[in-house]
Amino acid sequence: MAARKTQVKKKPAQNGEYTAKDIQVLEGLEAVRRRPGMYIGSTDERGLHQLIYELLDNSIDEAMAGFCDHIWINIQPDGRVLCRDNGRGIPVDKHARTGKSALETVMTYLHAGGKFGGGAYKVSGGLHGVGASLVTALSSETWVEVHQKGKIYRQEYSRGKATTKLQVVKQSKYPYQNGAIKSGTITSFMPDTEIFETINYDFQTVVQRLREAAYLTKGVWIQFVDERVDRELNFFFEGGVSSFVRHLNHDREVLFSRPIYIERELEGMTVEAAIQYNDGYSEAMYSFANCINTIDGGSHLTGFRSALTRVLNDYGRKQKYLKDGDPNLSGEDTREGLVAVVSVKLPEPQFEGQTKTRLGNPEVKGLVESAIAEGLSTYLEEHPSEGRKIIDKCVITSRAREAARKAKDLVVRKGLLDGSNLPGKLADCSDREPENCELYIVEGPSAGGSAKAGRDRRYQAILPLRGKILNIEKARLEKMLSHEELRVLISAMGCGFGENLDLEKLRYHRVIIMTDADVDGAHIRTLLLTFFFRYYKPLIDAGYLYIAQPPLYRAQVGKVGTWLFSDAELEKYQKSKNGKKITLQRYKGLGEMNADQLWETTMDPEKRTLLRVDIENAIEADLIFSQLMGEEVAPRKKFIQAHAAQATIDA
Repeated sequence: MAARKTQVKKKPAQNGEYTAKDIQVLEGLEAVRRRPGMYIGSTDERGLHQLIYELLDNSIDEAMAGFCDHIWINIQPDGRVLCRDNGRGIPVDKHARTGKSALETVMTYLHAGGKFGGGAYKVSGGLHGVGASLVTALSSETWVEVHQKGKIYRQEYSRGKATTKLQVVKQSKYPYQNGAIKSGTITSFMPDTEIFETINYDFQTVVQRLREAAYLTKGVWIQFVDERVDRELNFFFEGGVSSFVRHLNHDREVLFSRPIYIERELEGMTVEAAIQYNDGYSEAMYSFANCINTIDGGSHLTGFRSALTRVLNDYGRKQKYLKDGDPNLSGEDTREGLVAVVSVKLPEPQFEGQTKTRLGNPEVKGLVESAIAEGLSTYLEEHPSEGRKIIDKCVITSRAREAARKAKDLVVRKGLLDGSNLPGKLADCSDREPENCELYIVEGPSAGGSAKAGRDRRYQAILPLRGKILNIEKARLEKMLSHEELRVLISAMGCGFGENLDLEKLRYHRVIIMTDADVDGAHIRTLLLTFFFRYYKPLIDAGYLYIAQPPLYRAQVGKVGTWLFSDAELEKYQKSKNGKKITLQRYKGLGEMNADQLWETTMDPEKRTLLRVDIENAIEADLIFSQLMGEEVAPRKKFIQAHAAQATIDA
């Protein structure tokens, strides 16, 4: 467990006096260490990974400026990270304002960098000037080497402060060099255990970010070495975002083999997009600004969507694929089965927050809309066969959506989707404040009976589901709305769905999936997660979806019983008893526990363990759901064969 400093607050003066002594001034990087969440989002694994991304973004900025074509990322066995590029290297001459070297200024001062209009970067992702200094502030040890003009400059830091002077050295500390580099920057840091809850980088999370960076920056070679697992991966993609879209669609049946590629430069901004349709029912659209994944979209994504809908309607009318009496295709009609990547590179992006989740520049919408409209119109005129396939798919989608609308109107009139007519099988709670309430989605009537008997009726509602729900990854909206169990679930939550989803009306701020610890239970849990990911992603993003953790075993020695929640806990327990006779009971079904046991182990807020469902990487999540729950059998079979050895399902 990581050590963490706790600030002890002094008691206020008895007279309540408020003076200048109560005003604190945080100097240097002390503010970052005092409130790290303001700068990196959190101090869990997500924030830990942000340190790598800050340095990666700086190297990518060098690449976009045309001065770097190789980037190396290395995670060492103890958790130390080393980032290197062959760019120009951080300047080392004296900075006029700080009186220190430019390197020390960049590494130890907030809002210091070459991206504030000084001419060093035309396009950049790191515009706040805090990236490198964040790494220094939140690391117990950092050293930086700058290779310039045949010399190696080095300086070391600890928790935001320089611990050595800038010096010229004869030999690099980087032990993995393949010959000397003419120029570049090498940064090595050890995350501070006083700040971070864990120093455990996730291999796949880092891989996904590096792959994205390589897709979005043509001509850059990125090497990743993880010494903890002895793996090395290299990323280089000539096709840019087109290669990205092919990767996203690689397990799907596509309408045409080569993605539509559009690249335009307007008013100093570069717009790049790749578009390809598959035979699925969900859309996957990803937007980037200066190689930063804007997961919450923004003006560039809005412009892309507007152009897509307008151009397809104009083309459909012009080619008579849409008759005079046919309604226009809606935005949803044109996006079903669409996989698209939109990337813009502009001089002054307006990001929301240091983690840059949304692009706010209002002028970008019109520029992107114009670029996409021109490029897509040209493509459709030059590729009539592909154009016909796209319009035909959109028309089929439009007809299916109209059928779904009628089905939705019917159930809305019956009050089944907005919570005004609650289902009879729902055992509701008495509290009406959503932040106090939780809904347990329980597998089967037997477990539902135990949960109803064991719950706290004031704030715990129980909804038992019968059997396995519909796999919505293989079904259109109208089929989903005709599925009784899903209609009941939508009604119980009371916040609508799809375009009419309103989380303000959600009746429970903890929606908890509670299924049996066997194969069927795992399948039902996966089906529910698929449903929530495709139709209720905002609910997941808000942190309202959880998975209950019922025990697997009850072990007893003599009269003393213990609940065990994993095979690892069982193994540890068995070793601790030194050969004593253990009576062991395996609980595969929730219905095997009586009401008191279910409350004690799984539902009591004082004792239970809940797993909150988070989407660390929407791109990877989309690929997994498509691969494991989609129509194509081959990718699923391949996945099962590759991971069969890791399965822990009982025979």
